[in-house]
Amino acid sequence: MNLVGVSVKNVGRNKLRTLLTVLGIAVAVVAFVLLRTVLTAWTVGADFAAKDRIATRNKVTFIVPLPKRYIETIRSVPGVVDSCYSNWFGAKDPNHEREFFASMAVQTQSFFSVFDEIVVSPADKERWLSDRKGALVGDVLARKLGWKVGDTVTLTGSIYPGDWQFQIAGIYGAKRKVVDRSTFFFHWDYLNESLPEGARQRDQIGWVISRIKEPGRAAEISQAIDRIFDDQEILTLSMSERAMNTSFLGMLSTVLKAIDIISLVILAIMMLILGNTIAMGARERTREFGVMRAIGFLPHHIAIAVLAESLAVGALGGGLGLVLAYPVVQGGMGRWLEENMGSFFPYFRVAETTALSAMGLALLLALLAGLLPAYRASRLHVIEALRRVG
Repeated sequence: MNLVGVSVKNVGRNKLRTLLTVLGIAVAVVAFVLLRTVLTAWTVGADFAAKDRIATRNKVTFIVPLPKRYIETIRSVPGVVDSCYSNWFGAKDPNHEREFFASMAVQTQSFFSVFDEIVVSPADKERWLSDRKGALVGDVLARKLGWKVGDTVTLTGSIYPGDWQFQIAGIYGAKRKVVDRSTFFFHWDYLNESLPEGARQRDQIGWVISRIKEPGRAAEISQAIDRIFDDQEILTLSMSERAMNTSFLGMLSTVLKAIDIISLVILAIMMLILGNTIAMGARERTREFGVMRAIGFLPHHIAIAVLAESLAVGALGGGLGLVLAYPVVQGGMGRWLEENMGSFFPYFRVAETTALSAMGLALLLALLAGLLPAYRASRLHVIEALRRVG
């Protein structure tokens, strides 16, 4: 057995200490994977946004609505294939008050031509389009709340107060993994016609999503749309769907940056824990290192032995952390987030780059943690090392 093999075997000398250190590293790796997966899952909507869609909203903020009449003007812009407007409804099912899901009033006539990633059976599609009170719900949401086609559902509005009754007309799936399958879609006409005459919210839309012929002209078409409304009282801001999603993430940039920093701090703490374990082990083997030097081993051999032990512990902890991360982060928490917070985390999976980064950083930090103990062990004088007791 070579020097590295002997060093790796020494990992099991103090089994309890090694076990606790490996578990500590594993917990740190799981926490790192979780936080990094939160970051990647949060930005997946921007990363996989449709390249042939642009969004138009009020120039001040997306909270302020636009006049409904803007839709026909936007549709007439060269390069625009079709457009669909939406309103955030913001309602809850009184039978499931703790369950959050997105509810949106949409223009049903152009909904499927703009959002072609929505998958629904022809029968459900026809039923939804023909029923003024019909609702189209995601399969994840329907499964979670126990809804099925034909059920009558009453939602309590917040932005639009009161009780609103709907018929579950269809259940949709999705072609793309980043689509939220926990959304409640219904007819914008039903919402608008139910508002009193003269109400401030009547004939107002939240935003417009347009499909364009040439994705490469997204910026040009966006500018053309905004120029049309330059002389209007209410100005618009148009951008690609990716840019819109990115701008929304920008509002949370401080939180995302904090999560990023915390994930690295956790690994730094792991390095300190591992460094302490390796230092204790090196001190306990001082006499052994002295004997090794006396029989001809050089200082760099001693350093290699200590670093090999540190890397072995780091590899064990990192490997165990990844083994635990997939069922805990992806299978457990990820599944819960997709079902309960699909609007924010429609696709919560551990990315391959995250797993590789976690393992690579675990090994790198294990190497760094062993540098100081390895240096000190390699600088030991033979006589002093042999004289040391304990």
